[in-house]
Amino acid sequence: MNDVVLITGGAGFIGSCFARQTLEKHSTAIVNLDKLTYAGNPQAIPAPDPNRYSFYHGDIVDTSLLEHIFQKYRPRAVVHFAAESHVDRSIDGPRSFLQTNVVGTFELLMTSLKYWSELPSESRQPFRFLHVSTDEVYGSLGDTGKFF
Repeated sequence: MNDVVLITGGAGFIGSCFARQTLEKHSTAIVNLDKLTYAGNPQAIPAPDPNRYSFYHGDIVDTSLLEHIFQKYRPRAVVHFAAESHVDRSIDGPRSFLQTNVVGTFELLMTSLKYWSELPSESRQPFRFLHVSTDEVYGSLGDTGKFF
């Protein structure tokens, strides 16, 4: 795999849609890391070319796994969808939200930074880390249809 994007949470609703569209419209390979919690469905991602899709059942807080994936696949980008979601669930079980959304994102950022710092200088500038979140972090949309 030459042109690789690491997707976290790629078995979730939005992540799997992103993975499917990327596989259908681009030559990019996908490495999908997903914990397969209540929101994950590995059957949501068709893999038309097994040489372009790899799935890891794991947790973004697992730095050993993250380092393995970065070293094996050498991604040019990370698209971070993995998160605990649904505000009501956070009230009943805040620990899993803190662990995944805060600690997991931190570990993914630190592993990405380490990987990025070891890249040759010409590969650093094009590397991207995109953190995708939910509208729940902003609250209700409001009458204007804008968050500001």
